[in-house]
Amino acid sequence: MADTTRLEPTRFLASQPGGTTAVTYSYTDMPWRLILSDAYYFFRYLWSLPYVLWPLVPADSEELSELSPTKENLWCVGIHAVLIVLQSAFLLGLPFLVAVPVWVAGLVITGVLLVNKGVASLLNGEGVEYRSEEKYAPERPEHAGERWIYINGVSVGSHWMQMNLNRLAVTFKRPVIGIHNKTSGMIFDILECLVQRNWGYATRDVRVGYRIIKQTLYDQRYHKIIFILHSQGAIEGSLILDWLLQELPQDLLAKLEVYSFGNAANHFNNPHRCLAAQDQTFGHPHSPSHSPSSPIRNHMPCQMHPSGRAISHIEHYAHTLDFVALWGILRFVMPTPITSPTESTPLNAQKADLVTRPRFLGRVFIHPRPGHLLVQHYLDGMFPLQKDPVTGKLLRDENGVPVGLDESEGNKFMEGEVIVYDDDDELGGADRRLKVKQLSRLWEYRNGRSPRDESS
Repeated sequence: MADTTRLEPTRFLASQPGGTTAVTYSYTDMPWRLILSDAYYFFRYLWSLPYVLWPLVPADSEELSELSPTKENLWCVGIHAVLIVLQSAFLLGLPFLVAVPVWVAGLVITGVLLVNKGVASLLNGEGVEYRSEEKYAPERPEHAGERWIYINGVSVGSHWMQMNLNRLAVTFKRPVIGIHNKTSGMIFDILECLVQRNWGYATRDVRVGYRIIKQTLYDQRYHKIIFILHSQGAIEGSLILDWLLQELPQDLLAKLEVYSFGNAANHFNNPHRCLAAQDQTFGHPHSPSHSPSSPIRNHMPCQMHPSGRAISHIEHYAHTLDFVALWGILRFVMPTPITSPTESTPLNAQKADLVTRPRFLGRVFIHPRPGHLLVQHYLDGMFPLQKDPVTGKLLRDENGVPVGLDESEGNKFMEGEVIVYDDDDELGGADRRLKVKQLSRLWEYRNGRSPRDESS
């Protein structure tokens, strides 16, 4: 393994401003071309695949971390190992099936798929909808108008799904609803990713997620819906957003906020509400909000959420040594691919040629570290929990629940330096150095807090 402990600032890319510039067909091209492109980049980024699970330790959230040595986690890892062996043998043996009768090949394929489904069922529960356990985040009156919804990524069975929800609940002190993207094993999950993002195929969990999000947006009891996505869940989330943008009224969409980790999607849509709002962003692409309240270029003024977008806020968090992020979001938002573990992200990533830049909306935080797992790598790095300074164990309440986040200045991610690189940036010009927490809206939700603009 390469040295991944080097200290580098987090790179920040503002959301694309849009406009008349053409973009590559990152998701609207012919499916066979998209598949070939994905296959090419799969092998180009194959060097980063071992970093998906790296580092194996520490499991800072203890039993909530995916690789903590609990009996439930060891069971999950063992089943996944069986599935990897089974699926690898199946794929390697497929070319030899051309030498047997069609009915024999059909029986073999059907048999393997049935066995795979049976083994995977040992990881998956029966239902699609989950909820964080109440003890981790009871309902609070001040959050009664919010609904938090999460879709998981690849290789997540019912146990890891529940732990993901509980960790999110502890982090933000809100109950979280989970839409379970069931696993078929890592290799088959990756193949499903190809089908979902290149053919726009909606699996059952995509359709359930769309129904839940839509119903919640129409529910007048809620003024804010927080949509959290991880890995393959971001592919499903991007499909759901496409449907919502086609159908829902703009004032309902303004209630939605989206946050992704290790995003595997090939696009993320979020159009401006009017041309005046789009024009405004070209002057200040990095500002936290844009308020186009007067006509620009003789356009009619538009009244809208301060962000100027259909969806009020979108943020993406990605690690430079996360294979899924490299194959997904980083491939589409960065002008130059990262091709080795020692390569840095370019400082001028924001100045990419927009003519060749795919459609991927939202602010992007690119952090120089490995790891793809939601809890052990992303949340433990961004939102560390409080620990006893003597024993190093998590501090817990009387119910055995972690008491909350460590908000000391020792948080290497949120207290770390972020480089905003843009000559026209209203935050201070080229190469302005800030802390991640000064730009991250998600950070403002920690420990039950709310963003400063709640009254706007």
